[in-house]
Amino acid sequence: MTEALTVTVLGGGSFGTAIANIVADNGHRTYLWMRDPASAAETQSSRENRRYLPGHRLADGLEVTADLERAVSQSDLVFVSIPSHSFRAVTRRIAPMLRADAMVVSTAKGIEPEGFTLMSQILEQELPDHAIGVLSGPNFAKEVVAKQQTGTVVASENEALIKCVQGCLRSETFRVYANPDRYGVELGGALKNIYAIICGMASALGAGHNTQAMLLTRSLAEMGRFAAAMGANPMTFLGLSGVGDLILTCTSDLSRNYRVGYALGQGKPLEEIIDGLGQVAEGVNTLRQVKQKADELGVYMPLVTGLFAVLFEGEAIADVARKLMLGEQNHDVEYMGED
Repeated sequence: MTEALTVTVLGGGSFGTAIANIVADNGHRTYLWMRDPASAAETQSSRENRRYLPGHRLADGLEVTADLERAVSQSDLVFVSIPSHSFRAVTRRIAPMLRADAMVVSTAKGIEPEGFTLMSQILEQELPDHAIGVLSGPNFAKEVVAKQQTGTVVASENEALIKCVQGCLRSETFRVYANPDRYGVELGGALKNIYAIICGMASALGAGHNTQAMLLTRSLAEMGRFAAAMGANPMTFLGLSGVGDLILTCTSDLSRNYRVGYALGQGKPLEEIIDGLGQVAEGVNTLRQVKQKADELGVYMPLVTGLFAVLFEGEAIADVARKLMLGEQNHDVEYMGED
């Protein structure tokens, strides 16, 4: 193990709790910050996050608190596991509290609508003097805390941050790979939520294995096309944060976005589905933003366009599926033969 550090995770959702638990299990002084004092006190005393990870006992060394300054003021490393709609506000709050040498890592998989801003770009804007990174991969929190073998990716231009995160999180059941392409890793985490909705919808409509395989592969092609237009490396999408996360999220009902799509395929209205979910399904918001950006950049994304037509333009799923199958015949693999 690396030397003992002070580490904070901001956000008491399922993934934030799972990450904090790994760090505490590894012997680091660890804080988990929750916005609601009653939830923090209850989780601290019961040693269980009953709302998001019921039945899993938290590490004894993990301190759960609603005191933001206590949580971050002494930390070497801060993970920000806040939903995208609150991400900037919380980042702005911690700015004056952080140590000058504190490293900050986003685990949020979303995009801020204003200016199509990724979460790590918010960190850059609000915390310009700090080393910034992203943690993303095929990581269902329930399986992480159950100590099922899991791989993830830390992305940063800062080698010291990468080594710090790998040292804090590495265990017999959690392996952290490195990637310098921060925007590619982050885009993978955000974009795959859109395609999870599509795959859930297809499953509810009785799609077979052929259809699911085609959807997954064409989703990956769209993600790579969009990432390249945004300045990321499309090869990043061959890794855990791309195809790995895509496969996980598009094939399991543990995925909130997949469940949204499945319910849509059953004919339920979107508002009712979201109300019943009880947690954030980032894919719906990400869809709006990616559709607008793809149109602006002229990126060909037929699956995004089709899902947008179903959710926001009242088109029937069967009509959209027919258009997708009869649309432009495209290349199977792009970037072949390119430098």
